[in-house]
Amino acid sequence: MKTLKIRGQVLAALALLTTQSAMAQEVTFKIAHFLPGVAATQKAVLQPWCDEMGQLSNGRIKCQFYPSMQLGGTPAQLADQVKNGVADIVWTAPGYSAGRFPRTEALELPGVLPLGGLSGGRAAWEFYGQHLQTEYKDYKVLAMHGDGGMNIHTAKKPLNSAADFKGIKLRSPNRTIARSLTALGATPVAMPPAQVTEAIAKGVVDGASAVWEVLLPTKLDEVTKYHFETPAERPVMGATILVVLMNKQKYESLPADLKAIVDKTSGLPLVERYGKVWDEAAVAARNKVKAAGHVVTVVSGSNYDAILKQLEVVEKEWLADAKSKNIDGEALLAAAREAARKQSR
Repeated sequence: MKTLKIRGQVLAALALLTTQSAMAQEVTFKIAHFLPGVAATQKAVLQPWCDEMGQLSNGRIKCQFYPSMQLGGTPAQLADQVKNGVADIVWTAPGYSAGRFPRTEALELPGVLPLGGLSGGRAAWEFYGQHLQTEYKDYKVLAMHGDGGMNIHTAKKPLNSAADFKGIKLRSPNRTIARSLTALGATPVAMPPAQVTEAIAKGVVDGASAVWEVLLPTKLDEVTKYHFETPAERPVMGATILVVLMNKQKYESLPADLKAIVDKTSGLPLVERYGKVWDEAAVAARNKVKAAGHVVTVVSGSNYDAILKQLEVVEKEWLADAKSKNIDGEALLAAAREAARKQSR
């Protein structure tokens, strides 16, 4: 009996030490993305998010950032980098990996998401929870948000209507927007944000589809003069969906209390951080280019309607692709529009 009592005491002590060790565990998340460190995604969203997790964990959660693809590879490879453990967390656009996340593209189609980072982000997160979890089963998804809506920035030629797109070369961020530009008569050129400014300066492209948020950190405002955007009360002409993905094994390896902190601060709270910052960045960029004498054109009602009409072919192409992959595209698109409608009230 005495031996059993001692053995029980030893086991209890070991259990206590194991618990204390888990409670004392510290972790440093390697976070990678494709924009410079001064961009809003790191400076105004991910860094404050990391700071909050650090405070809630009494300093046990830390972050090390690798902006501008410092871990190597291309933006299209970020999804694989986090899946394979090269990074613990990445911020990327699923659309950079063309065709890999086909259900997500429903949110990027013309006339679906509402204008704005906050409303678009909330719609995207609701849609993810209802329809996209299987598509991201290999990841721990910490956030999904919209980019605020497709804007076009050009160096020499102002855009006012669908006809103005004919014959120009424009950078496209994803397959859906590339199809939209083609439907409007432009030539889409795929390239990551870091290469766009130089490409415009050298005349490789005439402009770019890019959101207001990336304009200043990439210095796109220094090589463009004309800016074309969606009216505030209408759905966007196109979008790029962005995600914060975490390595699933890294998340599962965390002690329970650190998992709880990650869960508490991510999801909708992180989506809303992005949305608010994106909307603020859009105002700042718009004001800066206007003060510099640039021309900002909000496409007028009749021109907007004509553009959306011309872009109906993009939706048809996506539905055909979805059908070929045994995806119920009609149902997904209806659900995406309903999620967006709720945020447009």
